[in-house]
Amino acid sequence: MTTHTLPAVRGKLTPDAPLAPLVWFKSGGAADWLFAPQDADDLADFLRALDPAIPVMALGLGSNMIVRDGGFPGVVIRLGKAFAKVEAVDATSLRCGGGASGILVSSTARDAGIAGLEFLRSIPGTVGGFVRMNGGAYGSEVKDVLVEADVILRFGERRTLTLTDLAYSYRHSELPEGAVVVSALFRGRPGEPQAIQAEMDRIAASREASQPLRSKTGGSTFKNPDGHKAWQLVDQAGCRGLVIGGAQVSEKHTNFLINMGNATSADIEALGEEVRRRVREKCGVELQWEIQRVGQAPGARGEESQ
Repeated sequence: MTTHTLPAVRGKLTPDAPLAPLVWFKSGGAADWLFAPQDADDLADFLRALDPAIPVMALGLGSNMIVRDGGFPGVVIRLGKAFAKVEAVDATSLRCGGGASGILVSSTARDAGIAGLEFLRSIPGTVGGFVRMNGGAYGSEVKDVLVEADVILRFGERRTLTLTDLAYSYRHSELPEGAVVVSALFRGRPGEPQAIQAEMDRIAASREASQPLRSKTGGSTFKNPDGHKAWQLVDQAGCRGLVIGGAQVSEKHTNFLINMGNATSADIEALGEEVRRRVREKCGVELQWEIQRVGQAPGARGEESQ
């Protein structure tokens, strides 16, 4: 891909951009292009003029993602500070930019006396990712608090999507392919800032005690199957501490995979597939990936990414 194939932008467009530094696993290849739009108009104009054949993917904090070692054959969109604002709209609602972190959203809610958004403190990601994945933790999920989301579709059209449009299920939405969430309206309930902070502290302590937060990891690897907890199935299948290449199943929380320092994305994905195989054989349950796997293997240019 060459520069003349891409539309002019006001934001920053970087060719052959390494993605490993931008994802929690710290592995994987480069994007053909990395685009940081200056504002929503810049993003809409760019997508409207972009060749329809070029794949587009939004990237938040990169916590729930494996970027394959061959990189991403297209444009990766990363929302910067212009999309990271959070403000109270009324006594129970917050308007949140698509690039805002869960910590910022929950802290702003606390300061405004809005309860019910504390769980977002514990999800390592941005509003755009939460909306796409129906992110959840500690008994709550995005569908419980989302009113609507403003998105820019793949060809530059702006649309406001409701819960009905997003058709949420467990860790899944019907957000259209290539759409970018630029903002969301969340609604909580009236609460006391002190009590909200206490709940955030409880969630943070629980997460610190149970998850390998200081490792290069990708968050929860597999969805919890109906009637089961993924980590228990992984444990029962004898996978605690299992290693392939530079990747390991966490000893602390078996639904987390870890880059021990020099893992390739192929190591991490192969380890996940081996865990799935062992759980299927031992427990008769088919684990589904929760982590998004994007891009392609080295030398796979021209193949479809999955």
